[in-house]
Amino acid sequence: MTDSMVEPPVVEVTGVTKRYGPTVALDGVDLVVAPGQTHALVGRNGAGKSTLVSILTGLQAPDAGRVTFGGRPAPRLADRDAWRQLVACVYQKSTISPALTVAENLFLNRYDRGRTGLINWSATRRRAGELLAAWSVDVDPRALAGDLSVEQRQFVEIARALSFGARFIILDEPTAQLDGAAINRLFERIRHLQKQGVTFLFISHHLQEIYEICDVVTVFRDARRIVTAPVAELPRTDLVAAMTGDAAFTERQEDLRTVDAAAPAALSVRDLTGADGVYRAVSFRIAAGEIVGLAGAAGSGRTEVAETVVGWRSAVAGQVEIVGRRPRPGSVPAALAAGAGFVPQDRHRQGFVPGMSVADNGTLSVPARLGRFGFINTGRRDAIASGLIKNLAIKTPSPRLAVSGLSGGNQQKVVMARALADDPRLLVLINPTAGVDVRSKEFLLDKVQQTAGSGAGVLIASDELDDLRVCDRVLVMFRGRVTTEFGRGWHDHELVAAMEGMDLDA
Repeated sequence: MTDSMVEPPVVEVTGVTKRYGPTVALDGVDLVVAPGQTHALVGRNGAGKSTLVSILTGLQAPDAGRVTFGGRPAPRLADRDAWRQLVACVYQKSTISPALTVAENLFLNRYDRGRTGLINWSATRRRAGELLAAWSVDVDPRALAGDLSVEQRQFVEIARALSFGARFIILDEPTAQLDGAAINRLFERIRHLQKQGVTFLFISHHLQEIYEICDVVTVFRDARRIVTAPVAELPRTDLVAAMTGDAAFTERQEDLRTVDAAAPAALSVRDLTGADGVYRAVSFRIAAGEIVGLAGAAGSGRTEVAETVVGWRSAVAGQVEIVGRRPRPGSVPAALAAGAGFVPQDRHRQGFVPGMSVADNGTLSVPARLGRFGFINTGRRDAIASGLIKNLAIKTPSPRLAVSGLSGGNQQKVVMARALADDPRLLVLINPTAGVDVRSKEFLLDKVQQTAGSGAGVLIASDELDDLRVCDRVLVMFRGRVTTEFGRGWHDHELVAAMEGMDLDA
């Protein structure tokens, strides 16, 4: 093949630099994504990935360097239509409007209109159905987007991007809220779209996924590109070393805690049954100082049980006792008053108030310690927050910085800080390391072990195997019931098989 026949890169970034005051977010970075690839972009939080995405999608301009698409310069920032035809990003936090139907989301401000100028809804829905069918997205155009699963919303966003003509899709942590089966379906869809000429930039903290779906990987660290290599030629240890800057990856220190099974119960759950049968007759006990995992695929009931324990939802039958007290069902304040701390599943929607400061977010659960008669003593608040920032190693220039200005890993640390602010006797965490970098994950899980070492009970509801490795016991839920229990030393294939309802001995 001659050089003239070689396709230009879908996108090429050359010497791009971006500064925010004294902070260098990107330092002369290069990136080349070839047509038809799934190209991974990895790095710890704060490495510069989000800044690059904002430049690749035309949300901001670089201070230096250039970006080309198909060999042509990037459009002006104001030309949003031109950008939509080139690139789209499916973010971890969905941009689909839940109050609108699928068809309305797909063609927002692009509806079919009749001769009178009124919207022709039947034509719009028909066109939406044709678009979804063309890209093999099995979703009803008339369905409310708010009723869709996370997986379905992602497919709708991809279809919407393709409808503008874009054939370069950025997937930002697309698997953070998906279970194993949904991840497999997403990967199948990516491979299918690749064959149809769609190129992907895949951003993930789950390194195993990089080796499953990606062709090439680029590592960012400290605002710079460190390495770009074919995935098949880059050993896992070298990939992690490039991300962290370590000569070799250091595993989390061995947990030397011992658990007294006869210790008082931090949590006792008896015959808990949820509405609509999402979980049924669930019973278990967590001793003080014990870490118990609640594993299972999406729809298994694990998340709903954990949310019931902390009063996020109510059960139709059964009892919850926290340190010997029975909090009022369906009341988060009652669960916190009984001694619980809580890290919810989705930090963006449930974990923090983005416009509020680190100090305010970190102390939301301890208002009585901030002042009298409902008034906040800002000095006392900042002193408490400074202690939390130090304890959780939160990287922030000031306790008064808005949480929205932090990286994902530091945002999750703020959520954890609030959960620990009142020294809980029971810590409940749902997917506690979703969407955070390798080092933040290690730090958060170490903090969980320290919390248990202080005598608190811990419940971790997750399908992430790394989250579950710190547990003294893992209870597996399948179709609303606890089906299996594992002690320490379980094997991945055994746990995953139990989560999928498979009997390896059959």
